[in-house]
This record gives sequence, C-alpha cells and structure tokens, in this order.
Amino acid sequence: MTNETETKNLVVVIGAGPAGLFAARYLALGGVEVILLNRDIKAGGLAEYGIYYDKFKMKDGLRKQFRQIMAIPEIHYYGNVTVGEHGDISLDEVRRLGAQAILVTVGAQGTKWLGLPGEELQGVYHAKDLVYHYNKLPPFSTEDFRIGKRVALIGVGNVMMDIAHWMIRDLKVDEVIAVARRGPAEVKFTKKEMETVGANLDVSALDAELARVRPIVEEIGQDIQSARDYILAALPKALEPISETRFLFYFLVSPTRILGNEKNEVCGLEVEDNKLVPSNGDTKARGLGTKHVLDVDTVIFCIGDRVDETFGLPVQWNAFIKNPEPRFPVGGNSYEAFDPQTNKPLENVFVAGWSREASSGLVGVARKDGENGAAAVLEYVKNLPSNVEPGTSLAQLDDLLKRSGNRVIRKEDVAHLEAFEAAEAKRMGLEEYKMKTNEEMLAAIAAA
Repeated sequence: MTNETETKNLVVVIGAGPAGLFAARYLALGGVEVILLNRDIKAGGLAEYGIYYDKFKMKDGLRKQFRQIMAIPEIHYYGNVTVGEHGDISLDEVRRLGAQAILVTVGAQGTKWLGLPGEELQGVYHAKDLVYHYNKLPPFSTEDFRIGKRVALIGVGNVMMDIAHWMIRDLKVDEVIAVARRGPAEVKFTKKEMETVGANLDVSALDAELARVRPIVEEIGQDIQSARDYILAALPKALEPISETRFLFYFLVSPTRILGNEKNEVCGLEVEDNKLVPSNGDTKARGLGTKHVLDVDTVIFCIGDRVDETFGLPVQWNAFIKNPEPRFPVGGNSYEAFDPQTNKPLENVFVAGWSREASSGLVGVARKDGENGAAAVLEYVKNLPSNVEPGTSLAQLDDLLKRSGNRVIRKEDVAHLEAFEAAEAKRMGLEEYKMKTNEEMLAAIAAA
C-alpha cells in the first residue's frame, strides 16, 4: 500500500484487458501511480477470454507479459469490481476518489443486435457470448447454449471463423452457413483463420455461389477470381478434418427475420437479396426486395459489439463519444470523452482501446491504442501538481467497495489462483485448466 502521506500523480484505469494493462504500464513507467479496476477476477480481458481456447502458446506468452505488468509496484489491482450505474461503484464515485485522470478501457461490454423479428427465439445467440462460454468466462461458462444441426453465422470476419471453428471441430454440427450482406471480395477473415475450417469447405457449392453473384460483383468492378483465390488460399495448409460438417458461404443477402416454430425455437432465417453500390470509395449493400428462407435451426450474430450504455459516459453509434477537437491528440486521434449536451469534453476522462473505437480484435492493436491513450493522459497530468495522496484514495476506494459485499481481488489473489490452476492442469495432464465459475475461483483463492 502506498504511504498515505506521499503525494504523486494518480490515474484510475478502468478495464484490465490488453489496452488497460499496457496503458497502466505506460503510466506507471511515466511516474504515475495507477489504480486498475477490472470487472473480471482475472486480468487479460479478451486476451484471456476472447482468443480461441486452444491457442495455448499464444495465451501463455500474453499471460507472462501481463504478470510482469501486474508486478509493477505503482499499479494497484482491484478485480471483481464492476463500474457503472448498476455496478459495485459508479463512474461518478470513481471520479470522486481524487485521481487526476480516468482512462476508460472497458471494451465492448454491451451486445449489438440488428433488432430483427425473432431475435428472442431459442437458438439465437451472439458470438461474443459463445466465445466467452467456451473460454470459461463466468457467468457465460455455465449457460446452456442449445446449438442445432444447421447453423447460420451472420458476418464474415475472424469472429465468424472462430465460431465456425467451434461448430465444425468441437460440436461437429451438420452444416454451417456464413451469411454475408456484401460480396466475396469483401470478406474480413484472415487466411490463418480459414485454415482451421478450410478442409470442411464445400468447394463445389462455393463455385456455384460465386457464379450466382458474379454479375453483381463484376458490375462494380470486383474480381470474382481473386476473391475465389483468397478464400481457397488457406486450403493447402488447412487442418485435417475431424467432422463431416459442410461449410458454406452465402453472399449478398441480409437477414430480415428469424422464423420460429410452435416451441419458440428457430426453424428458419429469412434473408433479402442485395446488390452492391459504390459509396465513398467503398461499397454498400442495397436490398432488392426479394426474400427467401434458409433452413436453419440456429442463428448466431458475428457482427461486432457495442459499449455499455449504463457505464456512465455519453454514447453515440454504439461507442463512447470523443472530443472532436482534442486538446491532447495522439497520432491524430482523440482520446478524450465528450459530452454533447454541454458541447464540452468531460474533464479528466479519457477513453482507449475498444472504448475509443471498435477493435479489430488484435492484441497488438489494443496495446498500441492503450499506450496512446496513456500518452494523452500523461500530457494532461504533466502540468498538474503532484499533490494527490494515493494511499488516501486507495483507502477511500476500499471503503466504497465494502458495501458491495463482493470479494475484491488483489494481485496476490490472482497469483494464488494462477498457481492453483497450473497445479490442477499438471495433475490432470492438461495443457490448461480453468475454473468455470467465480465461486470456484474465490474458493481457491480463499484456500491459498
């Protein structure tokens, strides 16, 4: 604990994913005392709970970096703490702790839907919830996701590929259909991700689909052969198939309605045909009015996420609003929260990572944006007097969190938990062992 009489600059970082962790390190190395608040027990965010669960080497490498960050004495970790209107502590209460700045890196804790009829049916899910489920993030880890045999995935990015991977290689469903509102030249997944499911791709069906959409995409100058080459480039290094799942693409259609049966279960996905129109150097999909139904029993939206509107910051277009004329820009970007009602920046509140802009999902991108946000914060605080008593603020935070009744997690608790799970993995002969519930993790910490 920092001595209560010592005065320094103090910044609160909210969110301990890659953006928040690397921002905290940047601030601490810049001579700032940091309070790091995290919703989950473990630090890591999507690096812990978003990367495909069997990428053990990648995750181990990231965890080593995160341990080094957590070991920095100037960083004070508070896990199992939710910030927001309905959380353990509100953003306004955080602001009253006396820190000179707050950097919000909470990521996309809200879920983006399209608002289609039938989204409430059993068998309709969001990709984020399923990713959290198979990565064992409480409470998603124990939820019952009933997946059928014919699955429609809305979207054609890397998240869709992760879900397709799970459906094809783990659940071994009969059919997976990737539904894209635009054409084959505009898919967003990487070759590396396609390698995980490429062996299950129905190439003849792909060729038939490309022939169907060829006139539309060639009309705006897109090369159908190049699109085909890109999709098939992963096949030579594709993983050996372990299921009979048929993987399909369906281009130039937008979902309009999800159909249900008498049991309130999904029995079909209605889609509308699209054409492509040029738009500011890009393309937009425009509906043609013709509709038809895909015979599926599960629909999963892989369309990105949104920030939590109950967090306490102004929101527009699924994101926190940034100052359009930043006082402390970094790389030409604004990292300053903004209140459109007063037409002024929110004094001393900054945003970074997914909280600033929708993420590509790459850890390196999140790290860079977190560090850039921290650089903006350092510019802001460098002209402020180093007159905050971090020890007093930490004591005040401890008192505020006592009322929640939740067990607040500190650095030593995380270390005990990691040691326990590592020992269990070794005992069971597993690459990795993760507990599914907060209760299990808290019990392991208490027993240490």
